[in-house]
Amino acid sequence: MSERVDTGAFPIDIGAASVPRVEADFVFTFSYETYSDAVRRGMMRPPDRILASLMHSPEVRRLLVANPFRWFPRIAATPLLDRDAPFPSSGRMSLHRPARARRDDPTDVAAIAAAYRAYDRSLLRAARKLGLVDPYAITTNPLVAGYAPFDWASGVTFFARDDWSSSPAREAYWPAYRDAYRRIAESGRPVAAVSAEIIDRIAPTGPHEVVPNGVEPSEWLGPLPAEPDWFAALPGPRAVYVGTLDSRLDVPGIADLARRRPDLQVLLLGPLPDPAYVAELASLPNVHVHPSVGRAELVSTLRNADLCLLAHRRTPLTEAMSPLKVYEYLAAGAPVIATDLPPVRGIDDRVLLVSTVDDFADVVPDALALGRAAETQRTAFIAGNSWAARHERVFALARS
Repeated sequence: MSERVDTGAFPIDIGAASVPRVEADFVFTFSYETYSDAVRRGMMRPPDRILASLMHSPEVRRLLVANPFRWFPRIAATPLLDRDAPFPSSGRMSLHRPARARRDDPTDVAAIAAAYRAYDRSLLRAARKLGLVDPYAITTNPLVAGYAPFDWASGVTFFARDDWSSSPAREAYWPAYRDAYRRIAESGRPVAAVSAEIIDRIAPTGPHEVVPNGVEPSEWLGPLPAEPDWFAALPGPRAVYVGTLDSRLDVPGIADLARRRPDLQVLLLGPLPDPAYVAELASLPNVHVHPSVGRAELVSTLRNADLCLLAHRRTPLTEAMSPLKVYEYLAAGAPVIATDLPPVRGIDDRVLLVSTVDDFADVVPDALALGRAAETQRTAFIAGNSWAARHERVFALARS
């Protein structure tokens, strides 16, 4: 039985089939990346997917998309730098590119609060220019959610894809993130987060829901694609890890796996911000580091892999993540070995959980014995974990 939430003009049946709702205006704000960044990476991260749904949803009358603040000289160069990612502006949709005199956010909490009140005023001007009426705002930036007043909007919902207050790359801003979380909680603003751990850390007093990551069915359905030549050159069995090769990746654990399973080819596929971080793997002939590839090439790689890995260290950041890669591994039909982190539990029986990456080698035989999922099983997982179903929940929360 579904739960009915009375939202005035927008009745919603939570848990029921999609119910037609009156069109409304929306505002969407990125966190630290821009629309052009999202297009270049294939619109594949959770915020990108939410935006894509908003852009095509019949529920959205008009949509304002907002980049984060950018330095004035960077904005001036945008027409040249962003030529490959034009925004489809129209009377219905517009992209706002706010600019400021400083390059980065200040680290002082009071100064950050002032900066995001200014950001709010710039959004208001852009919303008026587009003709938005009482829009619903969805932001992926905790500082926008915490400090921007949004007095002119019907409400603002924070979508949390990570616990920003535990991100090593943004440690200078941890005090501001924690203060923003406190403000979000006290305000009663809705929060959608990819894991229960993030919800617990924010402790919202308003509507909130865990909305894990998902997959785009059109990418993963269909016949088995041919594998890339560079991947085909690796002998089997082949285990793949996808993602940025940074502090989340347990490099000593990968080295242990490669030494204990010399028959297994281990592919680390993704951006490498600091080559020194994986330097100890260079001497291992069965470990292969490959740069990022496009979405079609990534899909064909995973669909031809024998095994996929979530080789994360256990940290406050990884304990709060909903790893998108696990959903994509399962959509590809591969068995998965993963570090036993709370957001990974219960996703699927084909995910073998172990305490640390040092234990991966022990369960490789069991994982390989699972083989590739039957097509009926694979397609059922894709249907049950689609982005469209996830976004219905986010939009319902925003309008609640």
